[in-house]
Amino acid sequence: MKLFRIIRLSFYALFALSVSIGYFVYINALSKPLENREQTLVVPKGVGISWLATHLENKGIIENRYVFRIYTWINKRDVSIKAGEYTLVDIDSIPDLVAKVDQGKVIQYSITLIEGKTYKDYKAQLMSQRLLEDELADLSDAEVMRKLGAKGKKPEGLFAPQTYFFQKGDSDFDVLKQAYERLDAVAEDAWNNRSESVVVKTKYQLITLASIIEKETGAAFERPTISGVFNNRLRIGMRLQTDPTVIYGMGESYDGNIRRKDLRTDTPYNTYTRYGLPPTPIAMPGEAAIRAAANPEATDALYFVGKGDGTHYFSKNLKEHNNAVIKYQLGGKPRAFSSNPSGS
Repeated sequence: MKLFRIIRLSFYALFALSVSIGYFVYINALSKPLENREQTLVVPKGVGISWLATHLENKGIIENRYVFRIYTWINKRDVSIKAGEYTLVDIDSIPDLVAKVDQGKVIQYSITLIEGKTYKDYKAQLMSQRLLEDELADLSDAEVMRKLGAKGKKPEGLFAPQTYFFQKGDSDFDVLKQAYERLDAVAEDAWNNRSESVVVKTKYQLITLASIIEKETGAAFERPTISGVFNNRLRIGMRLQTDPTVIYGMGESYDGNIRRKDLRTDTPYNTYTRYGLPPTPIAMPGEAAIRAAANPEATDALYFVGKGDGTHYFSKNLKEHNNAVIKYQLGGKPRAFSSNPSGS
């Protein structure tokens, strides 16, 4: 009995020593700095902790996959692995790495879509971004809109200019979807809070008007005034007569110059030959342009002309406007032009 007791105590002592040594090895390995932290860690969708531990060991980032698995098991993080691309330069140990992957702190990239560009421009920009998965190339415009839940709508004007963030594995369509949802939210809010003086009848018409304001505005502070001019014209049934709509209707034939014959050539977008708004937006309006369309300035102006410095001169009547054209566009020398055929 005494011998058995000695053996049992020896076994317990050996077991305790083994546990102590194992715990020491575990703690030492756990706190050991990671290796090869200059490389990025890519975690595919659907993988588990076993795959991640083996992958980290194979990449030489950790020495022992079992230490990693034990730590995640103890901390119950084996079901919290977030897919994505991670940088390792800012972490020092296995606990830091697990926390980062558990929280999904993936590398974020960005792309900026600029105001006043067209859907064609946005699509080309997104498709040229090599960090994005290619999805748009195989989709027609109609298919894009159907996937967005906007079947039958034209894409022009329906994507918000802004800086968008994405991660590895996202597609060009994913970013476009963000832009669509952002513009829809802004336009919905602007429409719901529009001024009582607004003439347009629908949210889509508001976006269309905003796209024209966006293309006509050189100075941001003038947006509400330009909106006021267009609102006045729509109210009294006067043609908008805005060059950007004509240019959009010319399509690929536009060479950088707009001529008198272009103003006279009828297209669905020529607001010199047709009354009211064009059938679709002509560009992507920013939030400021949308809110200006929803809140036009109360003004008597019906005309405006560029002064050559990015701002405009606003006029209440045609005579005042023609004088402004002569002063700011013709160098003070009277001659015939579209609204002044006599040249006097």
